[in-house]
Amino acid sequence: MKQQLNGVKRHSIPFAFTPLLKTTSVLMLFACVITSCQKHLKESVNDMQSMNAKNTQAEVLNFYSGLSAQTTLELQQARAATARYRNFDNAIKDGYADINVIVPNMGHHYMKTTILDDKFDYKQPEILVYNKEEDGSFQLVAVEYAIPLNLSLDAPEGFTGSEDVWDRNTGFGLWLLHAWVWSFNSNGVFNPTNPSVHTH
Repeated sequence: MKQQLNGVKRHSIPFAFTPLLKTTSVLMLFACVITSCQKHLKESVNDMQSMNAKNTQAEVLNFYSGLSAQTTLELQQARAATARYRNFDNAIKDGYADINVIVPNMGHHYMKTTILDDKFDYKQPEILVYNKEEDGSFQLVAVEYAIPLNLSLDAPEGFTGSEDVWDRNTGFGLWLLHAWVWSFNSNGVFNPTNPSVHTH
């Protein structure tokens, strides 16, 4: 045992290298901390980017809670049916026209009047809602359903369940229902306004 200890002494690092070792140890520790912080920061940034870019992700509806499986399925089908209208030109080609309704925390409204009737079809919204970006482009954020008040005395059935909220809008003479299937709404998928939408 004594020989082994002596052997360690003989091969120990000279005193002159001790400060260098301390400096190296500190630098290695610092590098580990920085790497850990960068990883955490990257994850946080990715989470934020994920939240901000929900409108481009297929999982957007997974961020809503409290919806029944059937309601979620119907919303997914509504989203799939309107995917082509993310290209604004397609909406215009298919007959959606500007009705000059621009609402803060909601967007620009384009309506297809030829399908305006007393029937609710979640795959065929009467109105598409766009947010106008700073560069002038239009981003699809929601779909909206419209049924004339004179064709339906009571709020339409709408989506399965009781989560949807129809607005009896006497100004337009329409029952209106928003579904935020293209941009996450922290106030709920059926809430009329969305705090993350800022019309330019």
